[in-house]
Formats: sequence, structure tokens, C-alpha cells
Amino acid sequence: MPVPTRFLAAVVVAGATAASLAIGASPAAATTAIAVPPIAPTPQSVTRASADVRVPGSAVLVTDSATDPAAKDLLTTLLQQHGARSVTTVAPGQPTGHGRLVVRLGGADRPDIVTALGSLTVPDQAEGYALRSPKPAELAVGGRDAAGQYYGVQTLRQLFVRSGGGWAVSGAAVRDWPNMALRGSIEGFYGPPWTTEDRLRQIGFLSEVKANSYVYSAKDDAYLRSRWRDPYPADQLATLGQLVHAAEAQHVDFTYALSPGVSICFSSPSDYAALTAKLQSVYDLGVRSFSMPFDDISYTRWNCDADQTAYGAPGQAAAGKAQVTLLNTVTSQFIKTHDGARPLQTVPTEYSDLADSPYKTELREHLDPSVVVQWTGTAVVPSSITVAQAQQVSTLYGRKVFLWDNYPVNDYEESAGRLLLAPYGHREAGLSQYLNGIVSNPMNQEAASEIAEFGATDFAWNDAAYSPERSWPLALSRMAGGDPRASAAMEVFADLEHLAPSSDPTPWQPQAPALAAKTASFWQRWDAGDHDGAARELRPYAQRIKDAAPVIRDGRVIAAFVDEAKPWLDATVLWGGAMTDQLDALVASAHGDPATAQRLTASADSLTTQAKAVKTGNTNPWGVRQALVGDGVLDAFTAKARTATVG
Repeated sequence: MPVPTRFLAAVVVAGATAASLAIGASPAAATTAIAVPPIAPTPQSVTRASADVRVPGSAVLVTDSATDPAAKDLLTTLLQQHGARSVTTVAPGQPTGHGRLVVRLGGADRPDIVTALGSLTVPDQAEGYALRSPKPAELAVGGRDAAGQYYGVQTLRQLFVRSGGGWAVSGAAVRDWPNMALRGSIEGFYGPPWTTEDRLRQIGFLSEVKANSYVYSAKDDAYLRSRWRDPYPADQLATLGQLVHAAEAQHVDFTYALSPGVSICFSSPSDYAALTAKLQSVYDLGVRSFSMPFDDISYTRWNCDADQTAYGAPGQAAAGKAQVTLLNTVTSQFIKTHDGARPLQTVPTEYSDLADSPYKTELREHLDPSVVVQWTGTAVVPSSITVAQAQQVSTLYGRKVFLWDNYPVNDYEESAGRLLLAPYGHREAGLSQYLNGIVSNPMNQEAASEIAEFGATDFAWNDAAYSPERSWPLALSRMAGGDPRASAAMEVFADLEHLAPSSDPTPWQPQAPALAAKTASFWQRWDAGDHDGAARELRPYAQRIKDAAPVIRDGRVIAAFVDEAKPWLDATVLWGGAMTDQLDALVASAHGDPATAQRLTASADSLTTQAKAVKTGNTNPWGVRQALVGDGVLDAFTAKARTATVG
């Protein structure tokens, strides 16, 4: 998949920590601590090891038969888009010519890569990689496996920096690997589904952030759930194949999640035959990763009388026994007999608690140890996830668990009218000891989901080093194509869509924390009599709110995000106008200008009425609602300022 030019340049954020200088840097480089551009996900180790490597008009790739084709294609595209008009390929040991950039790409044990990397060894962990510049016009990327090579090139993508009128590659040395084996998203929300275009975009995004799992659990696909026995029509099967092939080409596992629990007769040979026939049909498309979820079903009744004979009266233990029998049979007779098939995944019926039960006992004691068990935390939408909780649930299920994280999904009533754009957070470093992965359940709005998903994949890759304060600005800047002005507007807008509801009465992320802090400071100064100082401090930020939507819409931000966020952007313009007018009215009143205060208050009132009338589209299960923007903060400030103005 070609890499859009908008994402090629490294994003440099204010406050990025300068990388340490390494031995072997040129004298010029050694005298100045030049920061390595920020890399996401956060690498295990990154230092500045050399001067930047200029990209000339010609480059040569040194590859062999073990070089990953996707990594090679991506590298070729990157070099061409950064000034190397000619990119040729030679085998190791062949001449590379003069005046050309040489890039060595391949496996960890290839002799020329080992030599080029020097003391920077490729990690032993799966998907690990190392990269560095051993000479002024040479780069080397070595991967432990094919995915490692690809991820090394994805890191290289973020190291291009402007150099004069052209481009260079930052002289970084990176040694990196993921802490969790499974990282990505699960399309598991209810309501209007993603389009094929949305799904293809999501797969491309996952590839970009080194995520390897896309779980296809689309609630709109009746052939996954209510019609699980029926074969796909040819056109739908072809569309699935398109997604599978796109994922495979970008090192993303397309996980097919078949949910037979709503109607299966566990003891029926014909139902088992129908189930394996469905799995075979998508295996033939190229699917190699499978899930069999049993979430959101009842275990207080059977779907057939034969199951009562086979497993006893319905209940926790009987349901556990029936599910374990099916999962173990599929594992032994399908997964282990099909080349390349990954370990089977499942979502247990008890997926959101820490209480032991006869059901969990059955899974703990009898489920094949290769089966991957998912868990959502201590609630369907938990306010936090701790290491202690993960340790406890891994004990309950007798294995590391796979976190199905219900953020930023917005298909439930508490999220009605909202985009959930707060950073991924409240997940404790160290979870990788007890989790083998994290998949984020996104919103009905695909592009908007990428902001929180960016953080989730960053955390899953390197939970020990994860920082929401570092990751969130990078996610927003990525959405803005690296443009500083658009990135700043995205930060203002995302702050207004910061509230994150949970299964608890209190949201786990507050609404508009940046604006709330500024308005609190304003009232403190205003009430102390420093009216002009208070206004000077707040007025520019109020203007930024008013201006955010036009900046976001001017072509730099991903178009799909702009389309999805339209109602909220429309409301932001109106709320920003109401805030600036009411603030100016308050100042006018304090300066003894009641006519101006009255005129501006009337304008603010009109804008507030218009803002409250902006509705979402029918894009979520909760239907058409008011598009909420900074609610409880922005509207509260405007109302308080109005009262202070007119009495």
C-alpha cells in the first residue's frame, strides 16, 4: 500500500527529549545535541549515533531472498518520496556504486547487516529489529523476522528530516521489540457499521503503528452471528477477501471472529460441520487467525435439548464444559491441522469481572493451553486496569489474557452525542507481565478512533515507557499531517471532546481539562479584581476554540476525520463564538460600556442557541443527539460570564 506523502516527514513536537549522543558521531554532530525525531510506538532503545544521512537522488537497496517484500516495497516508496529518484536493488556482496545512499535490509543473521549494525544487535524477540547508520551514506535495517524488518522500515519512515532543500535520515540507532505479542483493534461495536473503505483505512493505520491484529467481529455481519451456519454470498466473500489480502500485505493478522453461541447446539455434529465449513471458507481466502467469542449470550438455557443430555442442566459449569469441549475440538481438529493457523482466540461469557466461578473453573482446568482468552477488565468499560487485576484474572483463567479494551468505543448511552478523543490512559505500566495483548474497540467513526488507538498500540508495544502526555500530541499531529498549526487546532478540539464515560458513575477522563484549568484561573484573577489581566490570559484561547474548526477543515487534517467530526466541528465554531462574545461582553460591562455588553451578550445568546441545536448524524446506536462540545465547561463558563455581565 503506498505511503501518503503527508505522513512521511517526522513530526517534531515541542518538548521532545534530545537523544543522547553516541560514540562514533562526527565531531560536528558531537558538539550539538540534535534531537532524534519522536518515534511511535516508543522504542525500547533509541540514541543518536551519527550525523544525519543525506538522501541523494540515487539509492541502492541491498536485499536477498529473505528480505521481506512488504518492507522492501515500503522502503522503496519512502526513498522515492524523499528525493531518491532512482532506487535500484543489488544482492549482498555486489557493487553498490559511488555517490549513492546504500540501505541494507534483511534478516538479523545476514553477514553484511551484522557487520553494518556492529555492536547494535538485533533483539531475539519476535518482531524485533535494529537500525543504524554505520557510514555517512549508508543505513542498515535488520529484523528478527519478516515483521521485524517491516517495523524497522516503519521506524525509518519517522526519521526523515528536512535538510537544506532536501531530506536526510536522522542518525539514530534503534533497538526495539514489542512487549505484547498482540496489538491492534477489534471491530466489535454495535450500530451503523464501517464501510469497506473504513476497514481498509483502519488496516493501513494499524500497519503504520506496528499493530498486528485486526479482529473482524462486525455486528452488522449476520454471517458472523445470527446466520453463522450459512455460507457467505459470493460478493460478500469477495469483499472479505479484499480485506484479508490488504491486511496480509501490511503484516496485520485479519482475525475472523465467528460467534455461534446465540444458536449453536454444542452436541450437534451437523452444527460442528457447519462451523468448520465456515472457518474453512475464510481460511481459503487467506485467514489464518480465528476467534470464537461467547460474549453477550445466556448460559441459563440451552439452544437444544440434546445439550442438556450431554452437559446437564444449564448453568455456569455446564456452559463452561460445553464451550471448552467445542473450543478444544476446533483447536485439535481445525487449528492444528491447518498450516499457518494461529492459536484460537475466544471471548468467555464471563469477560468483565474478577470473581471465580464454576464457569471459570472449567476454562482454567480444561481449556487447551494454546487458546487465547479475552477480557475487558473489571467492567465492560473500566475506569482503569491495574497490574494486580491482570495478575488476578490470569490466575483465574490459568494463562495470560488478551485485553479487549472498550475505549474509545461510543456505542453505549453514556457516550451519546460524543466523540471520545482523550488519550489512552489509566492502564498501569507492567501489564505486559500478565497480558499477551491489547485490542482497542473503536468508535463507529473510524478515523476519529485512530487518536485513542494510537495510544493503545503505543502502550501495548512498550507499556513501561508509555506516556499519554507524549503519545497524545503525536497522535493528533499525525491526524494533522504533521502541520504545526493544524496540530495545535486538533489539540484544542480534542480537549473539548475529552470526556470518557465508564461503567462507573464518574467518567474516567474529565471533560476539557485544558479549558477547565484556564477558566478556573480566569475566575480566580477576575474575582480578585484583575479584570484586564484575566481577560488577556483567556481571550486568546477562546479565539483558538472559535478558529479551531476552520483550521481543521483547511485541508491538512485527514479528510475522513473532518467528515466524521462535522457536527462537532460545526458546534465548536458556534460555542467558540459564544464564548468570545460573552467574554468581551463581560469586559465591556466591567469597563462601563453597557451598550456594547448588551449587544455582545445578545450575540452570545444567539450563538449558544444555535450551538445547542447542532445534531449528530444517525451514526451510532443512540441515534440523533445534540453534538456535545466541552459540555459542563465551555457552556458553564459562558453561562457564568453572562450572569456576571447582566446580573
